Amino acid sequence: MQPIRHLMNAISQLASPQAALFTPADLRALLPEHTDAAFKTLLSRAVRDGLLTRVCRGVYLYDKVHPDRGLMLHHIATKLRPSSLNYLSLETVLSDAGVISQIPMNRITLMSSGRSNVIDCGHWGSIEFVRTQQPASQLVGQLKYDPPSHLWRANVPQALRDMRATHRRLDLIDWSVAHEFV
Repeated sequence: MQPIRHLMNAISQLASPQAALFTPADLRALLPEHTDAAFKTLLSRAVRDGLLTRVCRGVYLYDKVHPDRGLMLHHIATKLRPSSLNYLSLETVLSDAGVISQIPMNRITLMSSGRSNVIDCGHWGSIEFVRTQQPASQLVGQLKYDPPSHLWRANVPQALRDMRATHRRLDLIDWSVAHEFV
């Protein structure tokens, strides 16, 4: 069987609407007999031929399973930094809670134990990772796991602390609404 066909058959068996994103490491495990150079060539060919879509550096989408696009950025974030502490916070959490009036369109903000960076995910939007030095032990009780997004989510008081700690704009905050959460 041709390597491209072998790869796509394996992906089609693994993928689902809830699991349509893959990293190169995920895909590499499907073709262990190929050299790294051959694998990279194969991956490029799969993208060129429209079999996979490159979402951003290090994340590929298998679109044939019709994935849920509503939380695509959230799911991409989990693929980008699987071994870092990441949690939704800042403008994303405050907007969702109605504490700030502006709704970030096609952008999510996360606090991360990794480095600060903004990842462009093309027409899906962008993901902003903001570095935090805060140890996980200090976040107990401030975060709640959000199953649909596959991410931890800060509560409003923690998101406000993160806004201050990272010197974000506080003039967007409706303090009368924010005080309801404190």
